[in-house]
Amino acid sequence: MKHSLYDKLQTLKPRGEALDDQNRLKAMERPLLAWYEEHRRILPWREDPKPYRVWISEIMLQQTRVEAVKPYFARFMEALPCIGDLSEVSEDELLKLWEGLGYYSRAKNLKKAARLLVEQYGGELPASYEELKKLPGIGSYTAGAIASIAFGIPVPAVDGNVLRVISRVTGSKEDILKQSVKSGIEEKLKAVMPKEAASSYNQGLIEIGAVVCIPNGAPLCDRCPLSSLCVAREKDLTGVIPVKTPKKPRKSEDKTVMLLWLKGRVAIRKREGTGLLASLYEFPNAEGHLDEAQLLSYLQVKEGNIEELPPSRHIFSHVEWNMTAYRIELEEMPGGDYLWVTPEEIKKTYSLPGAFKAYTKLVR
Repeated sequence: MKHSLYDKLQTLKPRGEALDDQNRLKAMERPLLAWYEEHRRILPWREDPKPYRVWISEIMLQQTRVEAVKPYFARFMEALPCIGDLSEVSEDELLKLWEGLGYYSRAKNLKKAARLLVEQYGGELPASYEELKKLPGIGSYTAGAIASIAFGIPVPAVDGNVLRVISRVTGSKEDILKQSVKSGIEEKLKAVMPKEAASSYNQGLIEIGAVVCIPNGAPLCDRCPLSSLCVAREKDLTGVIPVKTPKKPRKSEDKTVMLLWLKGRVAIRKREGTGLLASLYEFPNAEGHLDEAQLLSYLQVKEGNIEELPPSRHIFSHVEWNMTAYRIELEEMPGGDYLWVTPEEIKKTYSLPGAFKAYTKLVR
C-alpha cells in the first residue's frame, strides 16, 4: 500500500487512557485534512466552488451517485448559468433538464428558492447558514455545505456519509435516522471543526464516507486516515455501526402502461399537482393488470392493434410499481384527456420520469 502524508499524522491514544468523544473528534483534524489534500476526487463543482454551483451540485447529489450527476450538472450549468436564469425557466424546461435524476420536487424547490433569491437577495445566495436554511429545499446539511464550501463559514455539513463516519469513530450505537442524533453530531462537530479550513474539513468527512467508510459493504479501514481513532474498528463493530431503524416494507402496486399511437403521435398526460411524481408527464396507465378487452373498455374504443411489451418494475422509496405494458395502434381518438406528441418532442421537450424509462426508450 502506498504510504502518504496522512500516515505520518495518525493520532495514537495514550496507553491506558480512553479518549472521550470530544477529544477523539478533535484529534481527527490533522489526519483528515492531510488525507483530503492528497486523495480528494476532482469534481467540477469542487474545482470552481461558486455558491450557485455548490448549491445545484448538492441538491443533485441527494440520493444520486457522483458519476451519474456529472453530465446533469454540466447540462444544467450550460442551460441555466445563474440564479436569474433559474428563476425564469419554465417548469417543463426545468423538469426536462432534471429528467432521470428523480425526486422532482427538488427541482421545483430550486426554482422557488431562485425566485426568492431574486426578490429578496439580489439574485445571490446569502453568506449565512441561518438565511440559507430559510430557502425552499435547503435543510441543515445543504445549508452547511453551501456555507462552508462556498463561503468558508465554520458550520458542519452532516449527511449520511458523515453520520456513518462519526458513529464509527465514536463507537456510537444511537440510531442515525433520528433527528436528535444528527443534531447532536452537528453540535459536536461545530465545537471542534477548524475555523480556517471548514470547506476541506466537511468535504474530507463526506469524501471518507463516500470512498473509504463506504455505505454498502465493509469499510476500507486500511485506507482510512481515522483508523487509529475509530472505536468501531478497534472493537470490530463496523458491521453493527451505524445503527438504523429498519425501513417499513414497501407497498406494491400493479399498473398497466399504455403506449397509445395515433397517426404517428404518442399519447402522454400530465399527472396531478400533488403526490407522487406531481405535475410530471406520463404514459396513460391504469391500476391493476388489464387484459386486451379491459384495455379497449378503458380507452372507450372498439378496436386497436395491441402488442404486449415486456414487463417492468420501478422502486420508489415507499412503493414499487409492477408494470405490464402494451403498444396500441388506434384508428380513432380514445376517451381521456391526452396530449399527442411526436417521438422527437418526447426526446427534447417533455419530461417523463424514470419509472417509465423502459417504455420511453421504445418511443422512436
